[in-house]
Amino acid sequence: MVTQFAGAVDKLRRRVRHGMVKERARILVVGGGYVGMYTALRLQQKLKPELGRGEAEITVVTPDPYMTYQPFLPEAAAGSISPRHVVVPLRRVLPHCRVVVGEVTAIDHAKRTATLTTLATDEEGTGPQQVMYDELVLAPGSVSRTLPIPGLADYGIGFKTVEEAIGLRNHVIEQMDIASSTRDPAIRDAALTFVFVGGGFAGVEALGELEDMARYTTRYYHNVKPEDMKWILVEASDRILPEVGEDMGRYTVSELRRRNIDVRLGTRLESCADRVAVLSDGARFPTRTVVWTAGVKPHPLLAATDLPLTERGRLKCTPELTIEGVTHAWAAGDAAAVPDVTAPGTHTAPNAQHAVRQARVLADNIVRSLRGQALQTYSHRYAGSVASLGLHEGVAHVYGRKLKGYPAWFMHRAYHLSRVPTFNRKARVLAEWTLSGLFKREIVSLGSLEHPRAEFELAAGGKPSDTPKNGPQDGSQGDSNNNPKGLS
Repeated sequence: MVTQFAGAVDKLRRRVRHGMVKERARILVVGGGYVGMYTALRLQQKLKPELGRGEAEITVVTPDPYMTYQPFLPEAAAGSISPRHVVVPLRRVLPHCRVVVGEVTAIDHAKRTATLTTLATDEEGTGPQQVMYDELVLAPGSVSRTLPIPGLADYGIGFKTVEEAIGLRNHVIEQMDIASSTRDPAIRDAALTFVFVGGGFAGVEALGELEDMARYTTRYYHNVKPEDMKWILVEASDRILPEVGEDMGRYTVSELRRRNIDVRLGTRLESCADRVAVLSDGARFPTRTVVWTAGVKPHPLLAATDLPLTERGRLKCTPELTIEGVTHAWAAGDAAAVPDVTAPGTHTAPNAQHAVRQARVLADNIVRSLRGQALQTYSHRYAGSVASLGLHEGVAHVYGRKLKGYPAWFMHRAYHLSRVPTFNRKARVLAEWTLSGLFKREIVSLGSLEHPRAEFELAAGGKPSDTPKNGPQDGSQGDSNNNPKGLS
């Protein structure tokens, strides 16, 4: 063992002397999403940063200790998949990386430093930390693109995180409970009216899955029927799901309308103040549920760096996934404007398909750079997209072929089962799908889980500090995700 270790050290020293690699390069990965996790995973495999050995020290800074597989959020909201199976724990997947739960608030690349806050920052009282690095991978992702719409910050619900997905599920079932127990027709009507803003993948899939779940749930209510509920999809453009093609988009509209879902194209949400959704076509809907999925924008961190940005606030990148005009800085995913070499003059779409493939090339190029080798160019032609519209319903446009109904829904599940990280998650998701086909759906709302101390605080004679039990419509504004999901 000692001889092997000494031999490995001598080998590394020889490579350092010959300029083949820096000694223990410090790599900082900002973000634990698709790009962050897959980049760190591949670097971990290539550089073997363990037990003080290897060619690099890899640090991953992420707000959450897990990566969320966002294509499964609609099914988690519908109860088809357990929330814990939608996320991948980073510490388990990246055992040889240093995972820091915190947020990078600023980057000074000229000095190779990042300003970092962690969960312990406030407790310590010492202020933000300064982290030094040699190579930077900037992949913070995106946040909701919201508009100054009256009432949106007070009553809007996002759909970007697993917490928001489960919170929305609990909220929908609670509204059905309110409608079932109230004697006020106005309250009942508002509780059973659900408005979704945004006709991209996030909005359409969330609406399709939740409407399907709510319609099933009504069989257990003595005074709530499917026709009592109003589901409204608001889209500012003249089409939905543009990624699956115009024909499949029209089919989706007709399918949703067949299910009595009110699809309003060329319409905008102008206000949702006082729990009334006011649309640009003059319609007004009293509602307790407004779900905002109308697009995303680059993470605010990008503006707190000295790195070059595009007019839309994304990082200027080269086809090799380096940041244009600087050295030792890399980027991919939603935060990066990566030139599409298969379609000159354009950039790759900010979706999961490109993010995962870019992460592999990015990690390989970092290794090549450390070893003084030529860099690879990222090139991938978009294969197509799939979308679920609820149980046994879907649309797909893959390699020029168009599918709808059950075949598209089956392809959606098969594809994403193959892509969800780790065999552990694949097995658990497949087991849950199998069991859901054998047993009835769960229709329980566990909204109290969002405020677990409220009951104890009341029992102890205090005033609950948590927000009311009737859900995220009372003051929280979450992120949304309108990123298209594609096939590899």
